[in-house]
Amino acid sequence: MGSAFRLSGLIILLAALLSPVGLRAQQMRPHSILVLDQSDRRGPFYYQVSVGLRDAVSAHGHTPTTVYTESLDLNRFGGEAYQEDFRRFLEAKYRDRPIGVVVTVGVAALELALRWRPQLWPDTPIVFSLVEEADFERLQPPAYVTGGIVSLKLKDAVTAARAVVPGLKTIVLVGADWDQQVLFRNWKGQAAAGIPGLDIIEIIGRPMSEVVERVATLPEHSAIIYTGLYSDGKGNYYPPSDALAFVAARANRPIVVAAETFLDAGGIGGFVIVPSSIGAEAAQRALRILDGEAPESLPPSAVDAVKPIFNWRQMQRWNVSKASLPKGSEIRFHEPTFLEKYRWRAVALTAALLLQTTLIAFLLHERFMRRKAEVESRDRLSDLAHINRQATAGELSSSIAHELNQPLGSILTNAESAELILNSPTPDLQEVREIISDIKRDDLRASEVIRRMRSLLKRAPFEKKEIDLNQTMREAFDFLKLQASARNVAVYLQTSPQTLRVKGDPVQLQQVILNLVVNSMDAMAKMPYGRTIIGRTEVNGDASAVISISDSGPGIPQDRLNDIFDPFFTTKEQGMGIGLSIARTIVLAHSGQLWAENQSGGGAVFHLSLPLAA
Repeated sequence: MGSAFRLSGLIILLAALLSPVGLRAQQMRPHSILVLDQSDRRGPFYYQVSVGLRDAVSAHGHTPTTVYTESLDLNRFGGEAYQEDFRRFLEAKYRDRPIGVVVTVGVAALELALRWRPQLWPDTPIVFSLVEEADFERLQPPAYVTGGIVSLKLKDAVTAARAVVPGLKTIVLVGADWDQQVLFRNWKGQAAAGIPGLDIIEIIGRPMSEVVERVATLPEHSAIIYTGLYSDGKGNYYPPSDALAFVAARANRPIVVAAETFLDAGGIGGFVIVPSSIGAEAAQRALRILDGEAPESLPPSAVDAVKPIFNWRQMQRWNVSKASLPKGSEIRFHEPTFLEKYRWRAVALTAALLLQTTLIAFLLHERFMRRKAEVESRDRLSDLAHINRQATAGELSSSIAHELNQPLGSILTNAESAELILNSPTPDLQEVREIISDIKRDDLRASEVIRRMRSLLKRAPFEKKEIDLNQTMREAFDFLKLQASARNVAVYLQTSPQTLRVKGDPVQLQQVILNLVVNSMDAMAKMPYGRTIIGRTEVNGDASAVISISDSGPGIPQDRLNDIFDPFFTTKEQGMGIGLSIARTIVLAHSGQLWAENQSGGGAVFHLSLPLAA
């Protein structure tokens, strides 16, 4: 039994000793990544590559992974001596830091990693990024190398140029020497082969001063395709996005670019490579290897990192519409309009404005119709009041005729007397003068009667003006004196000592007073004696003037006090029932009040209140 256990343990030990060395290395691989960036990672493009890689590593939460980054800066430094010194630097720096996967950014970094691997990272897989298909075919990397292949074609840039420049005739290639390019080396052959229907101008490898001078005078129907400048030709180096800003400031044509980080610097856009996608794809491959997958199981493949992206600000500058862009294009830096930014608020505001406009229009229409109705009502009131005045004048016609006959008869008598005096041998001229004075007085009296009559019968529109209420009362009572005398009615007028200024129509207010006085006369018609009417004017506080007309008649039945102002209500046998109704309507049109009550000593009193003028 013991010998059997010893035999099985020996078999297990032998199997472990004979297992492939690569499998043991794969199982013991450290979770660390060394990133070799062939450029300066402080530049916008390579910084975004690094951001995409680190974000992907951070999202891989089940195993902590250390990331080291080294910038080779091969755009500014190169040569065998520099490369050897850098190799020794890496050897010394990472002597005690085991590396699980080496990630290279750019084809030059991949070439150095392949050369340095035997001395620095034996048995360590390499994941490459930012390598074009032509460079991948040229290098033919071994099986322990995997990565993502990018595909940038000059024809895609030309497609973008045709979209932003209708009737494109010329493309202008601007960039560093083809040999210094990281992603666009293969464009040299594509440009040399020519593009059907287009002229090609190359401003490649020229000093910055010459570049900005030439791009300022390009012909119409042309577009610039920018690949990247790294130096001004005088020993000064800068990121290609900074160089693009210098070019864009002077260029007289739109600039098509092939990198996302060139958009903000002045590029109008194109089929651009998104650097964060490059970094994220490389990190995912590296993490899968660190998690136990063999690099041979992850063959190199194309990376979907090229997108049609365009700059809205440059589109506005060059008058490029969205409709002309390639299908599926994304637009950056688009400032939303007010309606786009506050769509639902704008919809709500518009709806509220429409509702408010509709309501205002309705109210204005209602106001117009109301004013129209008020005008029509006033016209009808004027017509009805005129008819009522005519009826009143008809009732007073005999008194008016009598009042006119008196001055006219007196005039005739005085005229005949004057004629006799003048025919005498010694005419008394002083007496003639007195007769003429009497004739003049009687003529004025007759004229005043006619004026009052004409004023009463005049048909005029409702018109407010400032009047003296005391004077209106006097004229009305003077007009009714003869009628009152004929009916054996004594009329008395007690006016306020102060002037009562109100705004109103004098004819219609006089009509109200006439209606009230005549109504009182009619109420006392059957009384044998003691027929008295008293008119008063007084001030009620500081706001209104009050007219009171009281009589000594039988009064108003208590149960009919609320009905006497209703249209067609009357207690007289020959009455029409419209006098008091018209009076109340006129008073209301003057913003006043009219009411009646019985006196404690007998008889009725009517009160008329009108606001004083300011």
